[in-house]
Order: sequence, then structure tokens, then C-alpha cells
Amino acid sequence: MYSAPSIQKLLDELERLPGIGPKSAQRIAYWILNSKSSDALRLADAIVEVKQKVHFCKQCFNYAQDDLCEICASEKRAQDIICVVSESRDIPPIERTGAFTGKYHVLGGALSPLEGIGPDSLHVTELLARLNDPSIQEVIIATNPNVEGETTASYLARLLRPTGVKVTRLASGLPVGGDLEFADEVTLGRAIESRRAL
Repeated sequence: MYSAPSIQKLLDELERLPGIGPKSAQRIAYWILNSKSSDALRLADAIVEVKQKVHFCKQCFNYAQDDLCEICASEKRAQDIICVVSESRDIPPIERTGAFTGKYHVLGGALSPLEGIGPDSLHVTELLARLNDPSIQEVIIATNPNVEGETTASYLARLLRPTGVKVTRLASGLPVGGDLEFADEVTLGRAIESRRAL
């Protein structure tokens, strides 16, 4: 416990952040205390601004400052393919590859009955509504390769197949540069199932 209540309050708030434990909170708090007031105020202003100006894109549910996010508003993006992700944070890694030029749809999570997250908790209805556009030819399901992500992918595949749109799933398997001896059985099994002709 610190003698200055405001320091303890700052530490308590920092520890509430994901991935920040007591030691990290202490390092950040000391950085704030030792930095110029202008630096600390810039950080505080950035937090306030993002909370006031950023909301969900009305089409794909990615983060946006306008009605549509930059990706949905872009006419340069392919209009016939949608990549479905669990969270907005899944989009930047895909974008960095430069391999996908279509649009996205953010579910807002993944199915997890144990946590009470069912289809009604996700943006599934909105995805189905987007498929009323006859120009959509393919939906790529890019949920995480964990239990929740696989459950979500299976559910979406069953739901989307009757629409006539091609439904695909990101391939999974061995990372480039990885050694077979260090691969776990699930990853190696997926690599064998997803093998391709050379």
C-alpha cells in the first residue's frame, strides 16, 4: 500500500488491464510519475478520445470512427469475398500478409456455452443478411484453431452451406521454419489432413 492514495488508485486501475500484473503496473505507474506532464496528458487524452470517437462499423463490426470502417468504405477491396473473424484484433495480422483483399465480418467473440456465449451473442444474423448480396461468392472462416474457434467454424459452416456461397476455412498445420519433432499431435494431424499436391 502506498502512502499517496492517488498512486495506489493508479496501480489498482493499471492492474485491471489484461496482461498487466503488479510489477508491470508498478513500472508503468513510475513511468507516468517520472515523465513530463505533457506525456502523461497525451496518454490520457488518447484514451478519452478513443472512447468518445471509436464505435463499431455498421456493416462489419470492426472498429471505426465513421459509419463504415476504412475497409468497408474502400472501393478498392474485393466485393465478392468476406473473411469472418472472431474479434477486430484478428484483422491486422491478416492485413499484414497482403494476401487478402476482400471485406471482413467481425463476430464479436466465439461460441462458448460454458461462458454463456451462444449464436445470439454474436453478429451471425448480420452476417446472414450480408449474404443476401448476390455478389458475395465466398466466405472464409478465420476463427482461432482452438475449441471455441473450431465450434464456431463448424456452426457457421452448417449455417452458411444452404446459402450456396462457397464456405472455406483457413488452413492449419506446421509453421514455416518449424521442425516436425517439436510439433504437437493436433498440429501435425492438421498438417497431414490439409496436405496439398506439389
